[in-house]
Amino acid sequence: QVQLVESGGGLVQSGGSLRLSCVTSGFAFSSYTMYWYRQVPEKDRELVASISRGGGTTTYGDFVKGRFTISRDNVRNTMYLQMNNLKPEDTAVYSCGTPAVRVGYNYGAWGQGTQVTVYP
Repeated sequence: QVQLVESGGGLVQSGGSLRLSCVTSGFAFSSYTMYWYRQVPEKDRELVASISRGGGTTTYGDFVKGRFTISRDNVRNTMYLQMNNLKPEDTAVYSCGTPAVRVGYNYGAWGQGTQVTVYP
């Protein structure tokens, strides 16, 4: 059974830091590029960062501007997102996953998300 569980979200003051984790199981984690997305109500989901299978290539949304770092541990089947200098506009539900894993008849494996709230 494919599972992705995010953790590490919470309430933090502007300028603070959080480290999100995405623990996965049920698929060959090391074989897939992985993604962090975020979403706020009534807005489209927004790509935060991605990381290649071996971790050597990373990409970030323009809004990140050097504040976040994505990483992965293919032994622990876990991905991370270190977020520094957080801003109120970073408030969102952060989810991890990949569109490439087949789950039943569909493609796309995603977690339920973890809430990040940044106050001024």
